[in-house]
Amino acid sequence: MPTTHYICLVIIRIFLFLVLAQHSFCQKIDSTRALHIAIGSEVLIYGASMYALNDLWYKDYPKSDFHWINDNSNWLQMDKFGHATTAYTIGVLGKDILQWSGVPKQKALWYGGLYGSVYLTTIEVLDGFSEEWGASFGDLLANTAGTALFIGQELLFNEQKVQLKYSFAPTSYSNQRPDLLGHNLMQQALKDYNGQTYWLSIGIDNIVHTSLPKWLNVAFGYGANGMYNGTKNDLNRTREYYLSLDINLRKVETNSTFLNKALKVLGFIKIPMPALKFSDHTVTFYGFHYGQ
Repeated sequence: MPTTHYICLVIIRIFLFLVLAQHSFCQKIDSTRALHIAIGSEVLIYGASMYALNDLWYKDYPKSDFHWINDNSNWLQMDKFGHATTAYTIGVLGKDILQWSGVPKQKALWYGGLYGSVYLTTIEVLDGFSEEWGASFGDLLANTAGTALFIGQELLFNEQKVQLKYSFAPTSYSNQRPDLLGHNLMQQALKDYNGQTYWLSIGIDNIVHTSLPKWLNVAFGYGANGMYNGTKNDLNRTREYYLSLDINLRKVETNSTFLNKALKVLGFIKIPMPALKFSDHTVTFYGFHYGQ
């Protein structure tokens, strides 16, 4: 299944976190009540999203015995980067929400960090019973990789030295395949892999000690172009690699507690910065790059 539903889940969790954070700043609530709010909200999101997925996505397609598919060559692996980034981001937000609610840090790390993989694995099971799709080993591996990157860094460094991030800019491909790549900007941001870029963002201070701001990162991006569908039928599909600067929003501090929280929640977004693109044996410089 495309990563559309997974990215939607990230958006829902961002909204939840901001609502909960704002609630905590507007009125004092004890940790027990905060924990009940957080857990109740998580359970509600999980149940409601699963019901919605089944009602809106699966019910119109015939069921089948559980089966596997190999879709590792689809979309030049852009969907796999989407899986990993989504699992990673959900883990980050899950830990943040539980820690805000008073759960001890170590428990928040494991319960919140594993939430992404658990949720995405459930969807793989639904895919496996759908005749239209099937469970994918590649998807499960990508989900696990994203979760492992988050939890592993917390255990080793007590911080995220390497972050997975996402950026998007609209392309012309969706005009030719709006049914598959999206009819409007919101749909295209979720469905059009041609316009998406996935990034590994690393703090420069983690590479070499300098006097530069702690929030300044260097980012390595991966994208693809020329894709009208997920298979190899497109003749001009190409891989694209990027080198850029970035800002670690989780290390930016302001005078507003709520704004600091909001910046941390939005930390999965790659900030537009100068970039080099390497593709088809050519190098292109962008003074201000966000997507394709």
